[in-house]
Amino acid sequence: MMTKESRAVILIASLALGLVYLLPLWRIQLEAPQYPEGLGMVIRVDNIEGEKRHDLNNINNLNHYIGMKRIVPDSIPELRLMPMILAGLILLGLVTAVLGRRAVLYGWVALFLGVSVVGLADFWKWEYDYGHNLDEETAIIKIPGMSYQPPLIGSRQILNFTAHSWPGSGGWIAISAALASLGVAVVEFRRSRAGGTTKGTAVVLPVLALAAFSLGGCGEPEPRALAYGVDSCEQCHMGLADDRHGAEVLTPTGKAYVFDSVECLAAWLEAGDPLPDIHSIWVTDFAVPGSLVRAEEALFLVSPTLPSPMGLGLSAFGRAEDRDGAVTAFGGEALDWQGVRAYVASRWRESASGTGAHPHMGRGA
Repeated sequence: MMTKESRAVILIASLALGLVYLLPLWRIQLEAPQYPEGLGMVIRVDNIEGEKRHDLNNINNLNHYIGMKRIVPDSIPELRLMPMILAGLILLGLVTAVLGRRAVLYGWVALFLGVSVVGLADFWKWEYDYGHNLDEETAIIKIPGMSYQPPLIGSRQILNFTAHSWPGSGGWIAISAALASLGVAVVEFRRSRAGGTTKGTAVVLPVLALAAFSLGGCGEPEPRALAYGVDSCEQCHMGLADDRHGAEVLTPTGKAYVFDSVECLAAWLEAGDPLPDIHSIWVTDFAVPGSLVRAEEALFLVSPTLPSPMGLGLSAFGRAEDRDGAVTAFGGEALDWQGVRAYVASRWRESASGTGAHPHMGRGA
């Protein structure tokens, strides 16, 4: 028989799968210069929809130019089958937790992993079909030998688009549940081979479950390295050139908006136009060129001895040893992130009244 800890982990994993009905299973995003806000497609257990209202329709219109088939959720049989398959997995997981028999556990885990592998393979096949089986007769853009399959996981350049494909929050929950269940099966198998209770099982199982479910945090977006000489500023549209300056705004879906300076970032945030949902704000550490630190944790220096790309003399310092000596070394005034936003906003007002330098405040100026 399984231990109480093992049964508890299986029970939690099974119930957690219920969240997959509510949360996105997968996300595919497209970035291109002509779509500054990006295009996104959200795959749920029973539907495919645009991340924004018109995104799916825009993606289908773009696909038409290269001869790809339209993405019509009602025509995809997997979207009708997946809710039933998921319900079956949840029910069998609950039965496994109640019965507490190892043989049932092994069978359920094998089924869970098998369904996951088959599901990923089917998803890859679906992407392959859409990216390779093109209608050459109706395609407006024809590039011999070119395929348009997005990556299963990760990023890929397709013409002037960058395609990103990652599990959604529901997908990370399913992955975590599968790993937790597999961990329980391994521990129970070792326990059965030992003829009883394996030493440390009571401690290992909760830690294993916590580690597995913490993988849901892998869905948290991380900032990408700024590409100096390639990226252009979201605010002023100038190219990023100085790796001691720069900034990045990250959305919950991982989309990055990049800036060539702290003042452009602050101006973009203060301009009053509709902003995307913001997950986190990052700035380049002046003392560690090319590295990013959270804006809320940095110290900012306004100093005439440290010119910045947009002329306000704003530089960010992330490490404690650099923050402590920045004013002494370079002179000027130290600000926190809120102070920076107030400072840039005041320079905006001065610019509007004609009494100060223009800090490039208008969104997209």
